[in-house]
Amino acid sequence: MIKLLIADDYELIREGLKKVLKNEPGITIVAEAVNGAEVTKKLEKSQANLVVLDINMPVKSGLDVLIDLKRTHPQVPVLILSMYPEKTYALRCLKAGAAGYISKESAADELVAAIHKIWGGGKYISASLAELLADSVVNEYKPKVPHEILSDREFQILCKIAEGESLKNIANNLSLTLSTVNTYRNRIFDKMKFTSNAELIRYCINNEIA
Repeated sequence: MIKLLIADDYELIREGLKKVLKNEPGITIVAEAVNGAEVTKKLEKSQANLVVLDINMPVKSGLDVLIDLKRTHPQVPVLILSMYPEKTYALRCLKAGAAGYISKESAADELVAAIHKIWGGGKYISASLAELLADSVVNEYKPKVPHEILSDREFQILCKIAEGESLKNIANNLSLTLSTVNTYRNRIFDKMKFTSNAELIRYCINNEIA
């Protein structure tokens, strides 16, 4: 029996996922988490054996949760569910240990197949993500585009700034101090040669990052 933990801060999304899985034999939802800090506790309490995890979680980001789970519960596969396009976070999530990545737009069509694929020991990737992976291999020895040299945390903050979030909100949502977020912002600006948020936003729009 596949025992799922669904981690998403939006009740509407969780209810939608439950509706998709309602009549699926061999799959049961045993726990739900509404923020990143709850995931590990709910996982241990419910003994879930597969996690469907939103990448954009409050209190503790989905990417941070994924990294923690791969360290503390490496036997539990994690399927990332994201509002972001695959080119934004998918490769980073797979490198961090995710067993699959699907967008929320395609969840109704892909969720069941993804869960079964992962439960069988495989990796679930869409055709478009497979193409991204192939491109990353082909381009491995080519110079990286600027945002690819950012750390996961720097890239996460880059995306949030591009989406118009204030540094104070970013700090609150990621459970960081404002000073720490400012430090990450300065590193981003230094690595990517930005002089303003406007340049950062323009870069992200041009590169379809956020």
